[in-house]
Amino acid sequence: MNTGKKLQEKWKEALTAVLPVIGLVMLLCFTITPISTSILLCFLMGAVLLLLGMMFFTLGAEVAMSPMGERIGSCMTKSKKLGIVIMLSFLLGFVITISEPDLQVLAEQVPSIPNMTIILAVACGVGLFLVVALLRMLFSIALPHILIVCYLIIFILAYFIPKEFLAVAFDSGGVTTGPMTVPFIMALGVGISSIRSDRHAADDSFGLVALCSVGPVLAVMLLGKFLSPGETAYIPPEIPEIRDSVELWMLFGKGLPTYLSEIAVALLPITLFFGIFQITMMHLNKMQVLKIIIGLVYTYIGLVLFLTGANVGFVPAGNYIGQMLASGSYPVIIIPVAMIIGYFIVKAEPAVYVLNKQVEEVTDGAISAKSMGIGLSVGVAISLGLAMIRVLTGISILWFLIPGYVLALSISFCVPKIYTAIAFDSGGVASGPMTAAFLLPLAQGACTALGGNIVTDAFGVVAMVAMTPLITVQVLGLVAKLKSRGAAAVQAQPAAEAFDLMDEDAIIEL
Repeated sequence: MNTGKKLQEKWKEALTAVLPVIGLVMLLCFTITPISTSILLCFLMGAVLLLLGMMFFTLGAEVAMSPMGERIGSCMTKSKKLGIVIMLSFLLGFVITISEPDLQVLAEQVPSIPNMTIILAVACGVGLFLVVALLRMLFSIALPHILIVCYLIIFILAYFIPKEFLAVAFDSGGVTTGPMTVPFIMALGVGISSIRSDRHAADDSFGLVALCSVGPVLAVMLLGKFLSPGETAYIPPEIPEIRDSVELWMLFGKGLPTYLSEIAVALLPITLFFGIFQITMMHLNKMQVLKIIIGLVYTYIGLVLFLTGANVGFVPAGNYIGQMLASGSYPVIIIPVAMIIGYFIVKAEPAVYVLNKQVEEVTDGAISAKSMGIGLSVGVAISLGLAMIRVLTGISILWFLIPGYVLALSISFCVPKIYTAIAFDSGGVASGPMTAAFLLPLAQGACTALGGNIVTDAFGVVAMVAMTPLITVQVLGLVAKLKSRGAAAVQAQPAAEAFDLMDEDAIIEL
């Protein structure tokens, strides 16, 4: 592996993904939302760390996380002991979720529920539905049927839980599938499907992320039935005041140790699982193990830099820009601004790169990374527009989610099977750390300026981001299906014309 060349390639990819977001925020700062020098410097420093983090993370995911997931998945299913598969699946889903950085960020921003309570509930939900997802793959059960039952239960439960839990429950489903879990879970699906020889095996390798996003929603809703939310007030992020470059460095240096320990804890369960499987079942050679260890180091460095930049540099900027936009003479301007930011910011999500690359590889280029990127960007732009309408009006999130999921599930019966699985995976993947660290604070800042309820009106941004790609990616599948039918019709037409000419010649001879 030529490390220098690979890093250069990943750096270019990171620049392409993040520079549009930096440019948009800078344009806002110098026009309609002037911000202090302190916040601007924090944002720019955060952007540099974000770029470096993306570069190392994407290389680490490619070298370590994906190969680990594939090998563990194939080893689990080769054991042919259903009880062991179920136990390991639940344990794997539980321990990875507890250490997911995105979930930690969301839990800290929810004022009415204790952090550990929501984290444990979500972890149980992911563990249970990872078991469901693996059993679906092993027994080749259609994904749309399972999703219809799950979302029917969710929307029935939604009418019986306190409103403080509603938006948070849907948000928890989006943040759970973050940069730590997505590469591993998606590769796990590829590894499990590799032992099947039927023609639908590749299609069924997708869908794990989709079902793992359902579990947390149900878990937090059930939590709402038995737990009375506290009255803890929402605490907005602290706006930094920096006098010189040394203070700027100290601000980021203060946050860095937190993420060094958090990501170490996050990577530990996956590393231990790999170690156990390596000793007992896989027996990879030394070079393969060394390559995976180097990839884990890249992943660790990348996530530490990315989350430090996003949380220290982007959260205050997002919150302040939201306040400035909503408190102006025309607060409605936040809708188009948020849509433009949403279109570009999804490209900076680390797990989106992993999804797009895997989709292109599994489908042999039939679904390109470029078309996936466009579908996700359009979906997230729409979702941000709808989320800001909620912030401005206070409309219940159910008025958006119920029609959205009904439409998404209806389309699933009209598109190729693989598009449905990819679409429902993409919803969880699109709602990652950039959504939690910039878009959610943007909504919270706007809600604060308008005097709204943070828990019921601002939360739900992640849920909206997780919903709309389900529709836009499936629409891509519908277009592809119509194009293939058109191409088949064009190919059939010359044959039909030739047959008609043969008939005419036969008549002339007669």
